[in-house]
Amino acid sequence: MSSDSAQQSRIDADLPPLVLIPARGGSKGIPGKNLRCVGGVPLLARSVRAARAAASVGAIWISSDDPAIGDLAEREGGRWLQRPASLSGDQASSEAALLHALEQLAQHQPLPALFVFLQCTSPFTTGGQIDAVVQALQASQANMAFSVVPWHGFLWQRDGEGHGIGVNHDARQPRQRRQDLTPTYLETGAIYAIRTAAFLEHRTRFVTPTLPVPVEGLAPEIDTPDDLALCELLAPMLGGTSQPEDAN
Repeated sequence: MSSDSAQQSRIDADLPPLVLIPARGGSKGIPGKNLRCVGGVPLLARSVRAARAAASVGAIWISSDDPAIGDLAEREGGRWLQRPASLSGDQASSEAALLHALEQLAQHQPLPALFVFLQCTSPFTTGGQIDAVVQALQASQANMAFSVVPWHGFLWQRDGEGHGIGVNHDARQPRQRRQDLTPTYLETGAIYAIRTAAFLEHRTRFVTPTLPVPVEGLAPEIDTPDDLALCELLAPMLGGTSQPEDAN
């Protein structure tokens, strides 16, 4: 589908947001990452189960080049959309996978006004968090909303000479109390709710204006083997069940 035809895809505002979960088979940092387990549950399965537990969304589509991932997705209640190898390498962007999925779906059905992009690298996403982000976008004039957690630390960067510069605080003044800092937030990387037409036009998840949505709880991401080991330790506290969550 061409860019022009993608932008002209029929949008049905009455459809519930669909969920897109990009999950390619390869991974440099952790081989087979999306099928690795946390608390006895594959990362992909955790994302699908979180989506099934959300009341605000409809169909769940998994974009993957890997038949093993596609099979697991369908066993968990999702639908597999086969992604071409050209969009599955280490340099392929999530946006490219999302655009491909939407263009493929638009050939057979109208698209909802919103869609939700979930990442398998956030193993402790909940249905309630997904609902919170979707509902925040629906109640706003923003083009996209995404999950964040409050950040209470003192951020620094280096200038051209390597000297420290305070980012969220004035280092030239006496040390401020944390509660007096301007509120800052850390993107969790877990949940993005996006207006479909805006994404098809601009081809980026961060279509302005954007809306950060604070969510409760810890939100670790898995990019390295150490991250995976840490999440395995956290699973009994943050959600390590091996059974699917109740579906809506």
